[in-house]
Amino acid sequence: MIKKTAKYVFLCIASFLSIFPFLWMIISATNASVDITSGRMMLGNQLFTNIHTLFTTTNIVTGIKNSMIITVIATVLTVLVAAMAGYGFEIYKSRIKDKVMALLLMSMMVPMATLLIPRYRMFAKWGLLNTFLSVILPSMATAFLIFFFRQNTKSFSKEILQAARVDGLGEMKSFFLIYCPVMRSTFAAATIITFMNIWNSYLWPLVALQTDDKMTLPLIISAMNSAYTPDFGMIMVAIVTATFPTAAIFFIMQKSFVEGMLAPLSDGGYAPHHCVRPRLRADRGGTAMVIPCPSCFLLTIRKSEPVVHAKYGRVRQARTFL
Repeated sequence: MIKKTAKYVFLCIASFLSIFPFLWMIISATNASVDITSGRMMLGNQLFTNIHTLFTTTNIVTGIKNSMIITVIATVLTVLVAAMAGYGFEIYKSRIKDKVMALLLMSMMVPMATLLIPRYRMFAKWGLLNTFLSVILPSMATAFLIFFFRQNTKSFSKEILQAARVDGLGEMKSFFLIYCPVMRSTFAAATIITFMNIWNSYLWPLVALQTDDKMTLPLIISAMNSAYTPDFGMIMVAIVTATFPTAAIFFIMQKSFVEGMLAPLSDGGYAPHHCVRPRLRADRGGTAMVIPCPSCFLLTIRKSEPVVHAKYGRVRQARTFL
C-alpha cells in the first residue's frame, strides 16, 4: 500500500511539474506586463487588451498564415517521402540497404549548426532564399522518420502484399491501398512528430527567411521579445496562439500516436484495433485468408474465395482492388 501511494504521489508531482509551464503561460496571458514581472499567479482582466495589442501592433496574422502553409506542405511531403523510403528499405531486398540505412542514421549525429553555411550557400546559388521552398525542401529528407517507418514496417504482415501481387495489384497501388490504410497509426505518429518539429523550427527559418512578409510565427515571437521594453502579456498571448495548433493536432490524434509508437513492440505482425495477423482457415466456401478486420480492409488471394472475419468468424465477400 505504501509503495502504491508513493507511486501516485510521484506521478502527481511529475504531472504538476509538466503542466505548470502551460498553466503559467495561460495565466500570464490574462495579466499586464507589470503583473507578470512581479510574479502574479492569478487570472487577470487584461486578456482582451493583450489580444488587441497583439493583432494591431504586430503582423501575427501573416506569421500564422506563413507557418501554416510551410508546416502543412512540409508535413505531407516529409511523411510521404519517409513512408516510401522506409517501405522500400524493408520490403525490397538489397545487399547494401543496411549500409545505406547506417549512413542515414550516422547523418543524425551531424549538428544542425554545421550545416547552416553549406545549406545557405546552396540555396543562395539556386535563388531560393527568402522563399517557402527554402524551408520546406530541407525538411523532406528526415533520417529519423525513415528509420521509424522501417522499424514499423517490420511488424507489417508481408502476406497481404504477396496476396495483392498474386491478384495483379501494382506496387504503387499496393503501397497506397494496402500499406497506408493498415499503417495509419504509424502515419499519425509521424504526422504529429513532423508537424511539431516544423511548426516550432526557428534556426534555419531565421537564416533563410529575410523579409517580414515571409516570417513564421516563432520568428515573430522572437522579435517581440527583443524589444527594449517587451510587453510580456502580449508575448504570452502570442505563445498561446502558437501552442494551440500543435496541442490540437496531438489531442486529436493521441490514440493513433500511441498505437503507432508501440506498433514495433507488438507480437505477430501489425494488427490495428482488434484484428489478427493473416492466417489460412478452411471454410465451406473454400480456403480463405483471414486478414485485418473486414471493416478496415479486405483482400483475398483469389477473387472467388470468401473472407473469414478475424473476430466473429463470419464469411463475407471480399472487396478486391485492381
